[in-house]
Amino acid sequence: MKEETKIISTIWPGRDNSTATTINPPIYKGSTVLFDRFEDMVKAGQNEYEGITYGTDRLPTQRQFEEALRQLDGASLTRVFQSGIAAIQGALMAFTKSGDHILICDNAYGPGQHFCRSVLKKFGVDFTPVPPNASSDIEQYIQDNTVLIFLESPGSITFELQDIPKITEIAQNRNIVTILDNTWATPLFLKPFDLGIDVIIHSVTKYLSGYSDVLAGSVSVSQKYANTFSKFYNIMEIYTPAEECYLALRGLHSLVPRLRYHEQSALTIARYLQDHPLVDEVLHPALPTHPEHHIWKRDFSGSSGLFAFTYKQDYSEKKLADFINSLRLFHLGFSWGGCKSLLTAAKVKRATPCRYTGKTVVRLNIGLEDCTDLMEDLENGINMLK
Repeated sequence: MKEETKIISTIWPGRDNSTATTINPPIYKGSTVLFDRFEDMVKAGQNEYEGITYGTDRLPTQRQFEEALRQLDGASLTRVFQSGIAAIQGALMAFTKSGDHILICDNAYGPGQHFCRSVLKKFGVDFTPVPPNASSDIEQYIQDNTVLIFLESPGSITFELQDIPKITEIAQNRNIVTILDNTWATPLFLKPFDLGIDVIIHSVTKYLSGYSDVLAGSVSVSQKYANTFSKFYNIMEIYTPAEECYLALRGLHSLVPRLRYHEQSALTIARYLQDHPLVDEVLHPALPTHPEHHIWKRDFSGSSGLFAFTYKQDYSEKKLADFINSLRLFHLGFSWGGCKSLLTAAKVKRATPCRYTGKTVVRLNIGLEDCTDLMEDLENGINMLK
């Protein structure tokens, strides 16, 4: 055998016993997937082959992560995307066509709403925003061509909750698909399928991976819509890089202790802020003062580490900058759900009536630092406003 041939032939290890069984799967990378027999290739061309056919056909690392998340969600089918917004876009496209109308809760992820305005509308799919605390009143927004309702409960900026069972009951009677972004609660603290939801979305980037080093999203589908979504996913040849799936699967293993720590620290800090003389309102669904606390108590089994608060006074941008820039442990950055505490602050804008329109909302991602250190950091920063 010539050297040129030997080099190429020995790149692939073949079917010997040199591989080891590890807790996490190997990171598979490749475009071409080799078939054992010509008959298998023929079956692949006829969509009758059960194995993996190509690099975009969900390599083993991705499939193992999808299966782990499918079981956690209690879904019939789970597919992974390259980001949370890609998962939202994919779900919206899979269940709509030109001439359809959809409803989107007005506290849902902003880029998802922007996608509806700037992309879906261009292809003939209309949408209407509905109040962020929608309940059975959502029925008044439904049109004859409404095919989908998109919810996020709680929203990740102003933290209103929707009454999911009342909405899904209306949707089921009209054969409308319901989608819920469940990133805040994760599968640990909310079981959307039990409340009648058809499709669950997660930004895997956040709590599921847990370390702010992954970009991925997921869509989990009930049995009723699994075939429709599977066909869409296959046609689009969507796949997620093996490295992201590997890291997400590793993060998933520590989700329970991480989320419990996030939860307890966030509640401690939220209660501290409630008693602060400069703070007006703390936006945390697990607090009895939250307007939809009764919904949280009924539907959720826990809370995560993301919440927000408002001040009694409308401070200038310079004053807010003094407060924010003085913090040592709360860093400035988008996203949330990771081990480092983060902060964002902005005035709320909504298309529908909102309790916080025009108010500056300070959002905190409570990380895994010591809780007393975080409270001391906030206290020192808030003193800058006095």
